[in-house]
Amino acid sequence: MPTPTNTSNIGQALSSQKAVIYCRVSSKSQEQEGHGLESQETRCRQHASAKGYDVAAVFPDTISGGGDFMKRPGMVALLSFLDAQPDEQFVVIFDDLKRFARDTRFHLDLRDAFRLRQASIECLNFKLEETPEGEFIETIMAAQGALERKQNGRQVAQKMKARMENGYWVHNAPVGYVYEEIKGRGKVLKPHPVLAPIVQEAFEGFATGRFQSQAEVRRFLDMFPDFPRNKKREVTQQRVSEILTNPIYTGYIVSETYEIDWLKGQHDAIIDLDTFETVQNRRNGIARAPKRKNIGDEFVLRGIVSCAGCDVPLRSSFSSGNGGQYAYYLCQTKTCSHYGKSIRREKLETEVGDIIKTLEPTPRLIKLATAMFKTAWNQRAEQAKDVMQSAKSQLIAIDRQIDRLLTRILDASNETVIKSYEDKITQLEKQKRLMAENITNQVEPKGTFEEKLEPVLQFLANPWKLWDSGHINLRRTVLKLAFTTRIQYDRNQGARTPAIALPFNMLRGISDPEVRFGAPTRTRTADLLITNQLLYQLSYR
Repeated sequence: MPTPTNTSNIGQALSSQKAVIYCRVSSKSQEQEGHGLESQETRCRQHASAKGYDVAAVFPDTISGGGDFMKRPGMVALLSFLDAQPDEQFVVIFDDLKRFARDTRFHLDLRDAFRLRQASIECLNFKLEETPEGEFIETIMAAQGALERKQNGRQVAQKMKARMENGYWVHNAPVGYVYEEIKGRGKVLKPHPVLAPIVQEAFEGFATGRFQSQAEVRRFLDMFPDFPRNKKREVTQQRVSEILTNPIYTGYIVSETYEIDWLKGQHDAIIDLDTFETVQNRRNGIARAPKRKNIGDEFVLRGIVSCAGCDVPLRSSFSSGNGGQYAYYLCQTKTCSHYGKSIRREKLETEVGDIIKTLEPTPRLIKLATAMFKTAWNQRAEQAKDVMQSAKSQLIAIDRQIDRLLTRILDASNETVIKSYEDKITQLEKQKRLMAENITNQVEPKGTFEEKLEPVLQFLANPWKLWDSGHINLRRTVLKLAFTTRIQYDRNQGARTPAIALPFNMLRGISDPEVRFGAPTRTRTADLLITNQLLYQLSYR
């Protein structure tokens, strides 16, 4: 008689042990290399197949470092999956003990979490045993993994600090810079060809008052489609603050983490120290209301032309009529006799253009100015040498002061006194940096005298040409360089000639018979004085 078949044993044999796979990598690069998620999953599936397990799900994690593994997305999903099926007893498979948890405490917490859910764990590279001896070995292996992680972290931090101390930035490239691989030096920050000029203009615009607030800087940056934005495609105010307060743009490195204070970096500066200091002073000063968002882009004379009756800058606006919009300037001072009376934009700007036409000097004066510039150029080159020598002497004196203060710190025991000495050293170091940059700026510029002078003379010879271009930025440049006061406008008499800027006044002075070459010594001295002032105003700004 045949032996009866046990149907319950047959059902148990037919139902395979269910398993889940957990994979983890610590970087995006590992995802794409041999130790990535895909290769881990393949090995774990091979292990499950050899054991006859049925893989129900795979839970990946892409995250680096230590931390609470039970809060990582993949592990949270895995534990939730087990909680949703309390009647099933799963096997959790992972590639290596380090993939499980690289922190001893979190490793033990995870083990308890799986025990609570009646799930067993299997590691491809380590045999886990539920015995006192097995738990001891497992704990030692987990502790070793934690030690390796911390040692690796310390080694990376030491290497990063050492590289920072050599003047190399090691964090993400700030906006306006990009990393470039240089043989023998590694990755070095280089000004971004598109973003660096934008960042520079933002700094200089805020420093000079062109942008009256950080909100205006933000609007300026928002004009450029290539400028980095957040997920909402916005340039945030926080991004503006981060840029305006970052010393990296001066060519120096500052890091509280690595205790580095204004170290000269290996990268090129986008702005100078004076501009950065001016920006910080403005940020810490009284906040000013931002300008109107777009009206200034339509009215070049806004803020430059004032009413002759009250000397208040004319306002600008558009009015609608006859199926179109018309641009006007008008006085809005209620006590003024010109209050509410508008002037067509075209009429006012044409009259200002007529004033600019009168500034054009004769070819003879331009030729004379060129000769005088040449003399002044040579004089200033000699002055630059004297300035550099004086600055170097001052640097030596500052170094001596710092050495004396360091000696006093070693002899001092009072914490307040020591702190005072340290603050003084910080101030002296700052003076050294500014002085060193001034020395650098005194270096004779590259290129010939003719190359440097040509743009200046082009402007002096024909400012009307720039004005007549119609480009609003060029027109504002002409107004800024040509006039030192606002242009007063009278509705009956028209535009009044404002105070002419120094360069054009000097050219008028040169045309005076009393001030020309060949005159007595006194007037030749006046020539040199005039030319030096011209050179300062135009070539050295």
